[in-house]
Formats: sequence, C-alpha cells, structure tokens
Amino acid sequence: MKMKKWLTAAVAAAVTAASLAGPTAVMAQSATGSSSSASASTTGKTCVSLGADLTSQQRATVLSLLGITEEDLSKDTVITVTNAEEHEAFDSYIDKSITGTRALSCALLTEKGDGNGIQVTTKNITYCTTEMYQNALATAGVKNADVVVAGPVQLSGTAALLGVTKAYSKMSGTSLKAENVDAAAQELVVTSDLGKETGDTAKAAELIATVKDQVADGNLSDDDIMKAIDKASDELGLNLTDEQKQRILELMKKLDTLNLDTSTLKEQAGQVYDALKEKGIDLGVSKDQAMNIFEKIANWFLSLWKKLRGVG
Repeated sequence: MKMKKWLTAAVAAAVTAASLAGPTAVMAQSATGSSSSASASTTGKTCVSLGADLTSQQRATVLSLLGITEEDLSKDTVITVTNAEEHEAFDSYIDKSITGTRALSCALLTEKGDGNGIQVTTKNITYCTTEMYQNALATAGVKNADVVVAGPVQLSGTAALLGVTKAYSKMSGTSLKAENVDAAAQELVVTSDLGKETGDTAKAAELIATVKDQVADGNLSDDDIMKAIDKASDELGLNLTDEQKQRILELMKKLDTLNLDTSTLKEQAGQVYDALKEKGIDLGVSKDQAMNIFEKIANWFLSLWKKLRGVG
C-alpha cells in the first residue's frame, strides 16, 4: 500500500480516537422525552417519518416528542415505514423479536448546511444510542442533518433508521444506495450488540467509528483490519473475544466496498469529546489523554507501514 493511503488512514483514526465519540457530533439523549435541539422551528427543509402501525394516541404522543403538531405535519413531507420493511432490512442481522410486529418508531429530519454534520436526539429508544444512529446514518450516506428519533413508548427504534434514510432521500432528491443502507442496518446491530456485551455502548460506538475511518480509504487486507481492531480496542480498554472481532471484521469488509465519504465521517470529530463530556459519559480518559491516543495510533500506522516496506 502506498504511504499516502497509510497516512490518510492514520490521521483518520487518530482524529476519531482523539474525539472519543464517533464520526459526527452528539446531541443530548433521553429515554424519557427531554427537549431536543432539533425541532420544527429549526430552519431548513424538514421531513417526518412515521411508523405505519401507530394508533391515534401513539401518533399524538410521538408528535409531541418530536415537537411538532398535526398542523406542522400537514406542511411537511411525510413518509411511512412498515414492519415488513423493518424485517426485510434487519432479519439477516438481528433476532426478529427485537424488530417486533409493529413499526412504531418515528423521526423528524431537518436539513442543515455544510459543517453541521449529523446531530441526533433520541426519545424512548432503548436499542440504539445517538452515537450508533450517527455512525449508521453516515454509512448510509446522510449528510448535514438534525435528527430526532422518538417512540410512543420505549422501543428498539429500528423503524426510525429506515425512516431517516427514506426521509433523507425524499428531502434531498437523491436516493441513498441500497447497499449503504443495508450496511448501515448491519452496523447498527453489530455496534448495539457489542455495547451490550462489553457493558460500554459509548466505547463500542467509538471502536466501530475508529476502525471504520481507517478502512474508509480502502485497500486494507483482512489482517490489516484485524490489527486495527486490536489496536483500537486496546486503546479504548475493551477486551474483545475472537467472535466479536470476527463480527467487526465482517462488517468492515462490507464497509470497505462502499466508497464511503471520509470527509463526512470525520467532519465534526473534534467536537465530540466535549459533547460526550457534557452528556456525563466518562470514557475513562481525559482530553489530554485522548490527544495522546491520537499520536499513538498515528505513530503505530506509520511504524506498520515502514515494517511492510522493510524500512526501520
């Protein structure tokens, strides 16, 4: 591999590790329905995704959580997501019981300008964290948007991921690639499962984001990716089993074929550490230590490149 590719991957990994929070900015998360920075009053085009199986009472609850009214909704672009669509997207990666029998989770998507990144707030969502949504939506191809995801009661939120991708395509006029949306669904499941298994959802999301940034430029062998997984998990203090590493490897191999937009993945990484700190999430390192991780990962990639070239 050429040195330029290795240095690009090194810088990408280091920037993401230094931010310690995934590739896009983080907004406050609430499982009970606290206020969100993304609302109907936010400037820019909006689109609403509704679960197809909402009752009238559940619909009213969700609209309240999204901060919009039926009158607002009449002026927005509205799309629906069915439970059949959920199962089509997720059954290859997740137990059917998690997807359930009804599509209930909803989302409000607001178009934003360059540099905004993907900012997510969740309400009554139990399976997916904000960081997981952000990582998956970046993989799907979503750019510069504020997203509020909500359910009428606590639920998985899988319908909302599909809803946001459908809403973004409708709002932007550009259809997202099916293979990217499929990879986003797999990424959401792998990250969520890893978070539950390790007991640290924030570090799980950061691990996936870090390794994803490294493979985004392509040309990494399976061995290279596995070394990146080992390095990132070691830096984040996560002890992974061989089976967990294999799941991450399979996901990364898929992502490596998608020609992901690295500028989108990394555009707001520098702000995420502070945002996580404001949320009260402790990743076990100070900001200075995060910067040390930046240097260590960058130096490790440079050293590895030299060894592959037989230099030093």
